[in-house]
Amino acid sequence: MRRQLLLSALWLVAFAVHAQSDPVVMTVNGVPVTRSEFEYSYNKNNGEGVIDKKTVEEYAELFVNYKLKVAAALDEHLDTLSSFKDEFAMYRDQQVRPTIVTDAEILDEARKAYNRAKESIGAKGLIRPAHIFFRLSTKATQHEQELVRQRADSVYRALQAGADFAALAAKVSQDPRSAAREGNLGWMQPGQTFVEFEEAAYALQPGQFSRPVLTPEGYHIILVKERKQLEPFEELKDMIVRSFEQQGLRDAIADMKVQQRIEQSGGTLTGQQVMQARADSLAAVDSEMKYLIQEYHDGLLLYEISNREVWERAEKDETGLRAWFDAHKKDYAWQEPHYKGIAYHVKTKADVKAVKRSIKKVPFEQWAEVLRTTFNADSVIRIRVEKGIFKAGDNGTIDRLVFKLKQTTFDAENADYPIEAVYGKKQKKYPDDYTDVRGQVVADYQQMLELEWVKSLRQRYPVQINQEILKTVNRH
Repeated sequence: MRRQLLLSALWLVAFAVHAQSDPVVMTVNGVPVTRSEFEYSYNKNNGEGVIDKKTVEEYAELFVNYKLKVAAALDEHLDTLSSFKDEFAMYRDQQVRPTIVTDAEILDEARKAYNRAKESIGAKGLIRPAHIFFRLSTKATQHEQELVRQRADSVYRALQAGADFAALAAKVSQDPRSAAREGNLGWMQPGQTFVEFEEAAYALQPGQFSRPVLTPEGYHIILVKERKQLEPFEELKDMIVRSFEQQGLRDAIADMKVQQRIEQSGGTLTGQQVMQARADSLAAVDSEMKYLIQEYHDGLLLYEISNREVWERAEKDETGLRAWFDAHKKDYAWQEPHYKGIAYHVKTKADVKAVKRSIKKVPFEQWAEVLRTTFNADSVIRIRVEKGIFKAGDNGTIDRLVFKLKQTTFDAENADYPIEAVYGKKQKKYPDDYTDVRGQVVADYQQMLELEWVKSLRQRYPVQINQEILKTVNRH
């Protein structure tokens, strides 16, 4: 009994020490945020290269807003959506999967692969051959076979007379891949090619070449460039490990270990449960990993709910956008006149009027389609046109005909369309409609929705910031 009480007391002391070393800096909707979590986020978003760095106090307000939005997303059960679960699992597994397989396990697999290769190579060692190849079809007639053999013999005699092997390989070999490398085939080991080729090659010493050797593919004249024994494992291990990584062996071993864990549980665990358990065990001992995984989790929730409450909502709310523009029209005043319309080039004066007639009673956003189908529907291009909202300097034709600027040059691209014209309306001070400055209006409308949303969240959820603990951030 005394022993149990002592252990309980020691546990309470350990817990108290830990709590003191990582105190709660704020509570958002009843969820505590430790100083270490806040420091992780603050330091990550205010490090080197960040232009708009925040003070701890400024960042605390932003962090509260972030946590409030996550709380709202959880209240709406966005974490139960299959799309959220799948995406979060993908991010989580990217961090967790590499930790399932240790470097020692990879090194052990590398040693096993080396030992298998060493056993396979044996005392014969490795050779680096080159060849000159003469292809022979299995359906070749007796006459065709004789011609190929004679060609191979002719090259062999030339080599005996002192001809350069590399030059002949590049010129006459019918193996394009090795011919481009002067016949070189790279390092080879026993069992890697035809028996006939291997026996002839291993019978040669460096610098020696063979008579024409017949294999199922044709005749080869083989030159052995080098011979060696397999290097010690320590010299090759880094190369083997890199090869394993490139081949995805680490992932394959991780998959195997996850499957083993599922089988050991008698099928009561799923792959997702195994991965989550691994993530939890890492988070218990590695705060960086813990906060990174949580950052993925909360960030996905933040994106989804922000899209619903602000971004997508503003994009689709045409009535709200129009009302916002009408109420804040002065904010979108031009600092210089603009021209909303088209600048176009045609070949005949008749088409100047025809263009204007075709779009006179058509909404601005439909002009491009009307002009395309009316004048450029077939292979004959009758009009070149640029549509938009222009200020001085944006378009030479607009500059000349609307803004009456003299120092503009005619676009050589439109030399075959010598008649230029414009159609539209000059906007001296304000855009006609919110669609003329839609991008800016959407951004401003989103900002307003964001502010209102955050204000409502602060009224909805309780927030407490421990100012004394906040002052110790990065100072303990």
